[in-house]
Amino acid sequence: MKLSAQMTMVVGAIFAVICFSVAVNGFMSVGEITDPKIAADARGSSWFWAFLGAVALTFAVVSWWMARNEKGDRG
Repeated sequence: MKLSAQMTMVVGAIFAVICFSVAVNGFMSVGEITDPKIAADARGSSWFWAFLGAVALTFAVVSWWMARNEKGDRG
């Protein structure tokens, strides 16, 4: 399956927004949790989603850079 740079950029950006929204929601709900073990697990899950969003955003930025710099200069 071949994906264009523009499609990868858009999908990566959308996925990054979804991941970051899940992470923010998780971080905001940690204050409501009274059990320290569950709160620690919720923070860990939120950090995972933030990391996943950062990876998706990195792929989106790299795809944008590739699409912007592709001039058709192929030897």
